[in-house]
Amino acid sequence: MKKRLILLAALFPFPALAADASYPDLPPLSQVEAALNSNLNVMTAETGIKVEQANQRRWEAGNHEFNLRMGAAHRHVVNTERRVPEWDVALERPIRLPGKSGIDSSIGAEGVAHAEFVLGDSRHEAGRQLLHLWFNWQRARAQAGQWQQQVDILTQQAAMTEKRLAAGDAPRMELNQARAAVAQAAVALQQARVRTETAASEIARQFPDLALPPQIQQAEPQPVGHDLSYWRTRILDSNHELGMAQSEARIQQLKAERSRADRTADPTIGLRYSSEMGGNERVTGVYMVVPFSFGVREAVAEGATYRAEIAAERESAVRRRLEQDALNAYSQGVGNFETWKQAHEAATGVRENADLMARAYGLGESSLSDVLTARRLALEAALTETVAQLDANEAHYRLLLDAHMLWPLDEHSGDASR
Repeated sequence: MKKRLILLAALFPFPALAADASYPDLPPLSQVEAALNSNLNVMTAETGIKVEQANQRRWEAGNHEFNLRMGAAHRHVVNTERRVPEWDVALERPIRLPGKSGIDSSIGAEGVAHAEFVLGDSRHEAGRQLLHLWFNWQRARAQAGQWQQQVDILTQQAAMTEKRLAAGDAPRMELNQARAAVAQAAVALQQARVRTETAASEIARQFPDLALPPQIQQAEPQPVGHDLSYWRTRILDSNHELGMAQSEARIQQLKAERSRADRTADPTIGLRYSSEMGGNERVTGVYMVVPFSFGVREAVAEGATYRAEIAAERESAVRRRLEQDALNAYSQGVGNFETWKQAHEAATGVRENADLMARAYGLGESSLSDVLTARRLALEAALTETVAQLDANEAHYRLLLDAHMLWPLDEHSGDASR
């Protein structure tokens, strides 16, 4: 197990500080590790390593077994009309020719390596799903909080309007407008709460080991460092899916080599002992059986060669798709950060305008309709800013995750060798 982890760490290096980095808007690393380890697909992949380890022992042992042959007969001596019993027994076993055992061992070892890539890919996909669900919940929760603030502000606005109505400074129509705005905001608040509960229940269903905190310290988005070339290299060098495709290509190449070696069939060596003429003759001997193929083995080898070519082409296709995925992740990280900056500037200006409009209404210098419009625009701008902020953080974390710089995806608590 330790050797496998060392191998994975060599294949997919990530910064030593990645596990200790502090991300206040993400769940604690200990909870993330527990959630990933208990994921169904991850546990299935860990069992898959055990399966391939058993297959490795099978490949190393080979498929040949000892066979015991036994027979009995009666010899009819025509001249004497005698019938004498006879019997024979033989022990035989096919012998794997030199060179084939080394290929079989390589196939078994590569099968285990492929299963380890599957485990890493399962942890990576589980990490992506966790990150996606986590930010879905944050978005819904943040929107519910902003709608709650809107309800509180509009409630205060309605109370102020009611006082002005009592003092004769406002018509009843404005009070009706204020109360209607409170009711509409309350409906939106209830809808946001439902979305928050739904997102929370989805996290609890898929990652029961993940505890949702009562408060989250929102992190200000950070610009994406380095250029596209840097991120593409990091993502491809640490990508388990590409490792799976490369490992599958190596397996098919080895199997094609094994099929070509099988064009020369393995002989069977046997030891025979027989009793003839009623025990008057005892025969001991050694024999060999050599199969001859008339095109079957050649066709099998040819088919294996084509399968190896298909696996190599699939590896190239996976690499091209992952390069495009890296470009998309980088572009999204950069673009979402710029979107958040623009949304932040817009929300700041609209919010200041809404506050000025509210003070003007308190002084009798503006109408309630203008105030409600300003409040609505401020809320829309705040919601846009919040979503843009969370989108920017999620895209940045997704980029780090794909590059194995966010969570140590190549480590797991289970020991598949046991």
